[in-house]
Amino acid sequence: MNGTDLPLLRTSLPGPGSRAWVDRLARTECPAITARRARRAAALGVADDDPVVWRSALGANVEDVDGNVFVDLTAGFGVAAAGHRNPAVVAALHAQADVLLHAMGDAFPDPRRIELLERLVGLTGLDKVILGSSGSDAVEAALKTARVATGRDGVLAFDRSYHGLPYGVLAAGDYKAEAFREPFAGQLGPHVQHAPFGGELPTAAWLRARGVGAVLVEPIQGRGGVRVPPAGWLARLRALCDEAGAVLIFDEIYTGFGRTGGWFRFQAVGVRPDLLCIGKGMAGGFPISACLGTAAVMDAWGASHGEALHTQTFLGNPLGCAMALASIGALEGMIPGVLPRSAWLRGELVQRGLPVRGEGLLLGIALPDGPDALLTSRELLHKGFLVLPAGESRAGDDPRQAVVLALTPPLCITRPQLQAFLDALDEVRS
Repeated sequence: MNGTDLPLLRTSLPGPGSRAWVDRLARTECPAITARRARRAAALGVADDDPVVWRSALGANVEDVDGNVFVDLTAGFGVAAAGHRNPAVVAALHAQADVLLHAMGDAFPDPRRIELLERLVGLTGLDKVILGSSGSDAVEAALKTARVATGRDGVLAFDRSYHGLPYGVLAAGDYKAEAFREPFAGQLGPHVQHAPFGGELPTAAWLRARGVGAVLVEPIQGRGGVRVPPAGWLARLRALCDEAGAVLIFDEIYTGFGRTGGWFRFQAVGVRPDLLCIGKGMAGGFPISACLGTAAVMDAWGASHGEALHTQTFLGNPLGCAMALASIGALEGMIPGVLPRSAWLRGELVQRGLPVRGEGLLLGIALPDGPDALLTSRELLHKGFLVLPAGESRAGDDPRQAVVLALTPPLCITRPQLQAFLDALDEVRS
């Protein structure tokens, strides 16, 4: 496996090794975490549908414990933007591990953390940074910052949005709300309002009357179905926040770090948020994230008096910071190729009569006929391609639950790998 390989399946899926490992997993892991789908196999039209168990990954390839090699069009939920096990990222990990594994959050920083903050400020043009360990950490930091800056509790978010599942952000999300949010509604505050993504916006008076201090939006929705707002909509949202005195937060955890063709989506559309949430592709595999903001908003926290108001044990972990610096360096050479590769892939899909939406290498394929996206993703797995379904049905939509195939491959994926995926997609749709 060299990272540019085409699929090579040595066993049926899942193979015997994967089956054995998943059986062991089922004995110890909460059943709500990893889906064992064998009971749904008949409905999905396959003999067995338990997950394959990964053993190694490189570039755009993943190998399972049975030696089956896959082409990954998920980048591990978008994390491996620079490719799985990118050599520069791995080298940075080893070099840092020989020196310092852990510093002390807000108490004692290390040089890699300081260098990363400087790099992020340079990439975004924003002024101040709060580091975290996950995307939802970054969103929570942004919501807290908006509260401190405005003194208002209210949050405006958008339908089908996804910002993570911890309590601090759960009320803001709307993707599969019945499953993700409603079981915990009694422990969530009533401070969040939802508006149509890409649709008519409320007035500034409406925001002020409801005490809205934060407006949280994905510039392109990922998990909600790769939904792109109409041209000018984000600019109107910026103007609304300015008029209402609210803080505009862009959740670019999925769209950042080259995914849509530039470093960040806000730069492409020319709309500067007050706060920016980033993660996923930031470090190539280490759990690290960041909330960046303007000095005007971030300085509302005031200076630390020795006990940070917002921190965590692993804030600015040296390994993660070193890997992030290396990942950013690797992505610099890959980002120029994203839009040309996207244009070719989009053209191939359109020639097949498939509606495509998204930007760069965040693309959604709406399936107009045949099986739904969930079943199609499982059939593609059995041909050696890792693809995720996205979106959900609502009133007036296609009645199927998963309505879009989401493509978020490593930015280093090759054209032969993409062509092989197109050929496999043709086969499963025939």
